[in-house]
Amino acid sequence: MSTAAVTPARPGQVLADLLPASRVRDVALVVGGAVLTGLAAQISVPVPHSPVPVTGQTFAALLVGTSLGASRGLASLVVYALAGLAGVPWFAGGTSGVSVSFGYILGMLLASAAVGALARRGADRSVWRMAGTMLLGEALIYAVGVPYLAYAAGLSASAAVAAGLTPFLIGDALKAALAMGLMPAAWKLVGGR
Repeated sequence: MSTAAVTPARPGQVLADLLPASRVRDVALVVGGAVLTGLAAQISVPVPHSPVPVTGQTFAALLVGTSLGASRGLASLVVYALAGLAGVPWFAGGTSGVSVSFGYILGMLLASAAVGALARRGADRSVWRMAGTMLLGEALIYAVGVPYLAYAAGLSASAAVAAGLTPFLIGDALKAALAMGLMPAAWKLVGGR
């Protein structure tokens, strides 16, 4: 059997585990997850009356965590955050460094680990479990991002919710719906449902 072949799925695996195991694979997956998140952050649409844009970044961060598992997903988001802090312009809209929306990136670290742990328990293999996994991931991002926004921008709690949560709920529901179909379909495709 070729070393590039995909191995059969077993319980306790995430999609990335289907690739032949090696340190090179893990490093490539971690770096690839960081790059995917950085690229998705460039899909950035300003939101009126909010310093936080709508981006593809949170969706990518949650998919990275789900498909790579908790440790590699967290490592990807750590690489993403550290590189952005070091000046790589791959935060939302080509920015880098700390901004009022940096709390969402910190929340993505926590969320990627959480959804990765749930995926390892099979939460990515059914539509409804994936929906719950994505909603939990989004909630964790907001649980860190909104208070950080309030602090960094000098907003009241209600103003931070109005600027940093409410305008994003419909988009997050759409992202969750997309993931609900995407991850279980990927498992079905590889025969590991």
